[in-house]
Amino acid sequence: MRFLPVSLTVLLVELADLDETLALFASLEADPVDGIEDMVPAARTLMIRFRPEKLTAEKLAGAIATRDLSARIAPSDKCVEIAVRYDGEDLADVAELTGLSVEEVIRRHTESKFTVAFCGFAPGFGYLVGGDPALQVPRRQSPRTKIPAGSVALAGAFSGVYPQASPGGWQIIGTTPEKMWDLSRDPPALFQPGYRVRFIDLSKSSTTVSAGTAKGSVEPPAQSADALALKVLATPMPALFQDIGRFGQTGQGVSASGALDLGALKAANRVVGNPVDFACLEITLGGFSFEVNGRAVLGITGAPCPILVRDAAGNVQAAETYQPIPLEPGDVVTLGHAPKGMRSYLAIRGGFAVKPVLGSASTDTLAIVGPDTVSTGTVLTIQTETKGLAPVSLTEAPAFEHPESGETVTLDVIMGPRSDWFTQNGIATLSGQLWTMTPQSNRVGIRLSGDVPLERTDKAELPSEGTATGAIQVPHSGQPVLFLADHPLTGGYPGDRHRCRIPSRSRRANSGQCQDPFPARDGLR
Repeated sequence: MRFLPVSLTVLLVELADLDETLALFASLEADPVDGIEDMVPAARTLMIRFRPEKLTAEKLAGAIATRDLSARIAPSDKCVEIAVRYDGEDLADVAELTGLSVEEVIRRHTESKFTVAFCGFAPGFGYLVGGDPALQVPRRQSPRTKIPAGSVALAGAFSGVYPQASPGGWQIIGTTPEKMWDLSRDPPALFQPGYRVRFIDLSKSSTTVSAGTAKGSVEPPAQSADALALKVLATPMPALFQDIGRFGQTGQGVSASGALDLGALKAANRVVGNPVDFACLEITLGGFSFEVNGRAVLGITGAPCPILVRDAAGNVQAAETYQPIPLEPGDVVTLGHAPKGMRSYLAIRGGFAVKPVLGSASTDTLAIVGPDTVSTGTVLTIQTETKGLAPVSLTEAPAFEHPESGETVTLDVIMGPRSDWFTQNGIATLSGQLWTMTPQSNRVGIRLSGDVPLERTDKAELPSEGTATGAIQVPHSGQPVLFLADHPLTGGYPGDRHRCRIPSRSRRANSGQCQDPFPARDGLR
């Protein structure tokens, strides 16, 4: 058992194998340590996020070191049958890699008795163990940019089913019409840790499967014609609902998500007197405009974008960020492009009438979980109940100075649990050159580009393990990716991850990272 620091609030426990990992996970589930907030089991590691005001990393390690690793997660009585068309693009390759015929690969896969070991990567993606050892094959050398939902695949000792279309590097042997993730179910994930799974060959079975409709969000609440509302007139980039995040759903493969700038989100709510965990609109690069049909109080924080308010008579006045902005019926508010920073947060006194999904109103762009994105023409209902709300705040201010485009931003780095996968030259390169944030960046992570890629010690694959917000993951290219709020729960690029503390800022970075990523889940397993 090894304890590896991930960040100031996250610890990675490395164990001998999957059995020990699941045993420790079962022990901590049965007898929790006060201060642990979340756990993410993986192939041979358990990532633990803890509250530093209650628990230090040293005390956590001490409490874990004496745990009995003979415990096991109790097997479930639930057996899920998955009907498969064995028509996968890699089926012939798997047969060649294993030395078996295609028919024998199918037979061994359908006769295997699988168990869901843990969930990660994406909502509803279960890592299945217990398959025939003869079917253990490596990931593809070159991951695909898009794998269809329902693809049944193999990688190493695991089998799995892709719950949604996504990049990926596993060997595809078939497809299923079963919906692995559906919010109309309870629980939404078809696979839960401990469930038993059996695959059925559709070509030899009379089983019929109803594909149904998988859902990533829920319908918004109905609104009356006279409800206080704002109508979106323009949004060059779709706005997103965000709050402090979605916690306690890692068992289904769902990460926390939440606002990229939590300080700005909380400040926006305080400006208008809302509780700090109310949902706000996260607006990227300005250009957002809306009309309100009644009296309201608005607060905008984050990137210091220009704000113009045009009343029903056509008069225009400027307004300030971090200040309450009173609105009258017919007022049109327009946010200009911020000269600094990227994201602004918009709060309305009383809050938006948005229905939480799995306990949060945050929209996870990678997992496709949460309220729908907000686009031009969307009408958003505003809650008018003010009982219990605080007075509006006149004392809010940004927590830091937002950087301008082209500015160099220096970020603190905590070397992570896999720094030994890199040469000393590679580690020196991380802080020895400027890195530029590329356009292929979004809420998942920031893709960085440097003149000299990070040099690794070898080309071995890293078994899937938990990933944390602020982690720097290095794919084959040697160009780092800095994970943000919508990153996958588990990752396994054949590179390593350095972990860092990062303020929510940046455009360029001088010590190895930047701010803002990309639908690249390809080698993330």
